[in-house]
Amino acid sequence: MPMHPHPTSFGVFKPVNHVLMSFASAAASASAESALIAAGFAAADITRYTPGEMRDQAESDIRNAGVLAGLGYELDLVKAQLALAQKGESFLVVDAPEQSQVELVTAVAVSCFATRAQRYGSLIIEELLPLEDDVGPPTPAAENRPGAAA
Repeated sequence: MPMHPHPTSFGVFKPVNHVLMSFASAAASASAESALIAAGFAAADITRYTPGEMRDQAESDIRNAGVLAGLGYELDLVKAQLALAQKGESFLVVDAPEQSQVELVTAVAVSCFATRAQRYGSLIIEELLPLEDDVGPPTPAAENRPGAAA
């Protein structure tokens, strides 16, 4: 069930001191939720979003975004969340105000194959996993390094 109250900044979703993760399937999301609870998070610290819930929330946020939302990263993330929700991805939002908690959540994101994970701070939003766009073909210099795979 979506977070209530709905945390926003300039009219778009911004759950400060939380990590938002997306998963290709509901099963992967459920597996991550179980892993988080096993790691010591309380069920009350984890919020689930179905693809439909995230789609509805993202569409509403985009409609209601303030002018200043477009200056930061928040609106871009909401649009990315909408695209993932339209592909059928499920989401978890985890209350993780401490760095040690963020590290645990990141480990779960990796082990449960999260497609995205962001830590929402007051001033910045940190990508916790490499984005697909960040992974490209090796550069010629990397291919010619000693020990590089042929």
